[in-house]
Amino acid sequence: MRRTALVLAVAAVLAAGCATAPVDTAGPSRPLSDLTPATPAQARARVHVDLGMAYFEIGRYDVALDEAKIALGDSPDYAPAFHLLGLAYMLVEEYAAAGENFERALRLAPGDPDFNNSYGWFLCVRGREREGLERLAVAARNPYYRHPARPLTNAGLCHLRLADEDAAEAQFQRALQADADNAQALYQLAAIAYRGGRLDQARAHLVRLHQRLEPTPASVWLGLRTERRLGNHDAEASYAAQLRSRFAQSEEYQRMIQGKFE
Repeated sequence: MRRTALVLAVAAVLAAGCATAPVDTAGPSRPLSDLTPATPAQARARVHVDLGMAYFEIGRYDVALDEAKIALGDSPDYAPAFHLLGLAYMLVEEYAAAGENFERALRLAPGDPDFNNSYGWFLCVRGREREGLERLAVAARNPYYRHPARPLTNAGLCHLRLADEDAAEAQFQRALQADADNAQALYQLAAIAYRGGRLDQARAHLVRLHQRLEPTPASVWLGLRTERRLGNHDAEASYAAQLRSRFAQSEEYQRMIQGKFE
């Protein structure tokens, strides 16, 4: 989330008001998180942003907001702090503030793939899927980005919101090529195959998912329904036992005992 020079001065950001941030006008750039802060003030700000991100990841959005604001006190034009504010405001459902801060981050660093990925997903969940997909494409094609599976996965989810399962499946396949352990992509590919009646494909994706990663209530439930439709009663019973022993408090377990398989 850091880089050696900021793209625009903070005065330009303020003068721009609420105009939409440019899309990749500076071309692809390295994520600011991969670069050393350019000044001592940015170095201090980075410490607070890193701490804020750690709190964000455990759901302490209030502390994340506080740390981002402290970072901006150290360096008022520090783009990663605006990015963190956008993430935290999005999760506490203060959407106007989230959008404003994502755009501030992107005016300072238009080519940053982390920023484009986050803002792209924000636009998708706010009903602006086409704009979101454009942002996600910017992130995914950035040659410096070490995590291309993230925007590819988000693009798949965005296409699902548009009810375009073919496009979603293509994005999840690309995400899986970039990250073979991508649980979201594997699960969504299995779900798409299940809905399309391609039960053997659904089963193969789920087997691969469960070989690599811990099962979730959703993945076990999908596995149970897949094996049920295939007529594999032993496998169905095995999934049922997992739901009962490991996820008895889940919504999926309640559906199973109520016989609501579809």
